[in-house]
Amino acid sequence: MTMSTVAIIPARGGSKRIPRKNIKEFCGKPMIGWSIEAAQKSGCFDRVIVSTDDAEIAEVAKQYGAEIPFMRPAQLSDDHTGTIPVIRHALESLGENGSLVSQACCLYATAPFVSPEDLKRGHALLKSEACSYAFSVTSYAFPIQRAIRITGEGRVAMFNPEHFQSRSQDLEEAWHDAGQFYWGTAQAWQEERPIFSAEAIPIVLPRHRVQDIDTPEDWQRAEWLFKALQAPGAE
Repeated sequence: MTMSTVAIIPARGGSKRIPRKNIKEFCGKPMIGWSIEAAQKSGCFDRVIVSTDDAEIAEVAKQYGAEIPFMRPAQLSDDHTGTIPVIRHALESLGENGSLVSQACCLYATAPFVSPEDLKRGHALLKSEACSYAFSVTSYAFPIQRAIRITGEGRVAMFNPEHFQSRSQDLEEAWHDAGQFYWGTAQAWQEERPIFSAEAIPIVLPRHRVQDIDTPEDWQRAEWLFKALQAPGAE
């Protein structure tokens, strides 16, 4: 039986900080539409699937050409459900319907900065390297070793006071998850292997193409940045 490569876009309906975030209009189209179109343009996927518990999200996703072969159960749609169980459920549901998957890319619905080229890079790495996952990362703008906390008394303390005198250029650069996409072998997803491990390879993105969108302030900043990137002469 032919093995397929699929994009799985998790998009539950219960966003609280930004209501209906996954289908809220972002720079001219529903947020999820940007992720669906990037997956389609990449040419990496046999199928682009949305995993949702919400009928309205499902309808919008279909309008942009994604498939909704199943509805996600409520027990996998709350605030505490992690990404890996959602992708595992999707793969199991596809398997029950006779669709065998070799590689799956979890692509977040709120990733308007994702590019088809980055998805291609991730797919190529997953195929060419002995790894379970390949996912997007970017660097911290400030040395994490010199981070400070605000104490319960409203004062300041360093997380790592031993680096008070360290020069920024002498400290190791640190990276974080860019929150866009996660390529993985079907076996890794189904075995629920951890993503942040020695079995993963990073796809490095520039900081100006990474923006978490969790609050209204994040949303506004993302729109400004997105419009700037669309301007003539921008990357």
